[in-house]
Amino acid sequence: MSSITPPSPAAPSAHGPFSETLRGGPGGARLPHLGVVQAQGPEAGLFLQGQLTQDVVSMSTTEARAGGYCSAKGRLLANFVIVHPDEQTWWLVTHAGLVESLVKRLKMFVLRAKCTVATREDLTVCALQDVGAAPWTVARRGAGSPEHDGTQGTAWTVGWWGRRALRIQSAPATTPPGSDTTPLVDAAALEAWRHADVAAGWPWIEPATVEQFVPQMINFELLGGVNFRKGCYPGQEVVARSQYRGTLKRRMGLFLLDLPGGSGLPAAGAELFHSDDATQPAGMVVNAAADPADALRILLLAEVKIAAQAAGTLHLLAPDGPPLRPCTLPYPIPTESEM
Repeated sequence: MSSITPPSPAAPSAHGPFSETLRGGPGGARLPHLGVVQAQGPEAGLFLQGQLTQDVVSMSTTEARAGGYCSAKGRLLANFVIVHPDEQTWWLVTHAGLVESLVKRLKMFVLRAKCTVATREDLTVCALQDVGAAPWTVARRGAGSPEHDGTQGTAWTVGWWGRRALRIQSAPATTPPGSDTTPLVDAAALEAWRHADVAAGWPWIEPATVEQFVPQMINFELLGGVNFRKGCYPGQEVVARSQYRGTLKRRMGLFLLDLPGGSGLPAAGAELFHSDDATQPAGMVVNAAADPADALRILLLAEVKIAAQAAGTLHLLAPDGPPLRPCTLPYPIPTESEM
């Protein structure tokens, strides 16, 4: 099977306006739900190569890749954006709630490898909008370079979908609130970013969904997060079997949910029920985000039985719960014969 080129989902503006907050300030808006794990050392690449679903040793410093870390049963413990800032360093941008457990688990397997694994608490992940960088490209800007845009210290800009970018930069020292070098922590900007990721069909593993999904269940191989030609890694046999033996029974879909007034945002891991089977859950919420223009209009990604997506209706939390309306993902889902 040839390698899969990650798709470029449609700009998320089709699903709602993007927050103007992301346009202000050279550092962009801070994304506190994301954190950075670092692996560093002469053998860091070889170590990660044996742990992750992605081929990291062939990466250049000007590209980013999607990747995951699986249990022995092939279930995702975390997924991330991988950045290779220098010859001996790799960064895993992942959900902030998973950073501590990911570092702890990776350290268990370092053994005698010349590699250290640590949380980069001195780095922050920010959001930029209206950038022209192509998805998965990485640009480094030093404080002394002519291209530097005013951010504090050195910054790495990772092109993302919908003319967006992730910015990895030094967390600022104590500075006056509102100064141009202080990353914004803005609830509206954060929700707009999360909404745009959901609209683009990009999933994030959260603490509530650890070990719930084989990568294909959340379309992660379609997003370039699995390299089927690299060497072994934990869970590799299960992931390969799901790909080639037709054993995949669940896929992630995009749905719209209109919540009653006063209802909270559906949590990751919340169960879904199908109209034709009230006895057992038919799926699970992966991520959800409110429309920036209407807080009661929720866009969500959910892992659902493939058979349950063919007919009938899906409902949140109970068979008679709020109904979900299916939307079209901005990338195609292959049939079993195409896998």
